[in-house]
Amino acid sequence: MKIAILDDTYGVVRTLPSASLMDGHELSIWQDHTKDVDVLAQRLADTEVLMLLRERTPIPRALLQRLPRLRLITLNGVTPHIDLLACTELGVAVSTHSYVSTATAELTWALMLMSLRRLPREMDSLKQGHWQCAGMGQGLRGKNLGIWGYGQIGQQVAQFGRVFGMQVGVFSREAGLAKARADGFATFGDKAALLAHSDVLSLHVRLAPQTQGCLTYADLCSMKPGSLLVNTSRARLIEDGALVRALAQGRPAMAAIDVFEEEPMRDTDHPLLHMDNVICTPHLGYVELNQYDGMYRDQFERFLAFIDGRPRHIANPEVLTRLRAPA
Repeated sequence: MKIAILDDTYGVVRTLPSASLMDGHELSIWQDHTKDVDVLAQRLADTEVLMLLRERTPIPRALLQRLPRLRLITLNGVTPHIDLLACTELGVAVSTHSYVSTATAELTWALMLMSLRRLPREMDSLKQGHWQCAGMGQGLRGKNLGIWGYGQIGQQVAQFGRVFGMQVGVFSREAGLAKARADGFATFGDKAALLAHSDVLSLHVRLAPQTQGCLTYADLCSMKPGSLLVNTSRARLIEDGALVRALAQGRPAMAAIDVFEEEPMRDTDHPLLHMDNVICTPHLGYVELNQYDGMYRDQFERFLAFIDGRPRHIANPEVLTRLRAPA
């Protein structure tokens, strides 16, 4: 079958151990990123199976209508960027499955350590011939770690906090709060209590209409003096423009950011890139070799099950009675 894989930025998919699962199929792999419907329609004109890197590329009806051979879309994660109704109407199955990420939790922890110990500034100053001049750093032991959202990644970060001797507190939906209590962590009934608790606040909330902008400018300004905000989840959880304004006021004192409103973010004038109290990375949370191999292995296995007549994790199951016939 003709399979297209989008957004292989590092050009690693063909080198993954799991790639051997696709022997005998025709792969077209794109390293650059585009949301242009005309470009995508041209690239994917003969595609029968489309494999996506999470939510990076939107798949609207206008594109789907121009892909007459498409039968299956696979991805890991949620599907707000895919027009599921159009997929069903056109006979395209969408298979999605959440893949447990350890890489994002590890990066979250790295960003905390780098921020509090001022590592990027010390590294830059050392290259310029200076010695210990970025200001005294801080450790994590004994500090209060606030976890907003207690899903798979939030749970891992909370356990890291326990190992590092931090006082962990969780704010989440009721199911998450119940799990956090069962795991032996303190819980908070509202975000104000979490913010008042947190020396370090880490966001692990899924972006949805009800969570967009849930952390406001007023919330940020209520954080502790000297506090650190870490966001490896989604940029739009924070009210538009609020983080830059709040950081300029010193609340929070620092931020470590792995996510941006528009990605890829190539604006070298973005204000966060020019603030001494901010560390920015280009959405590296899940970008790690073993993570990639696991994510694509999961997609490859679901594709093989699909063509074997055993579709799995179908987000639009009603399509299974009206699938497009093979080309």
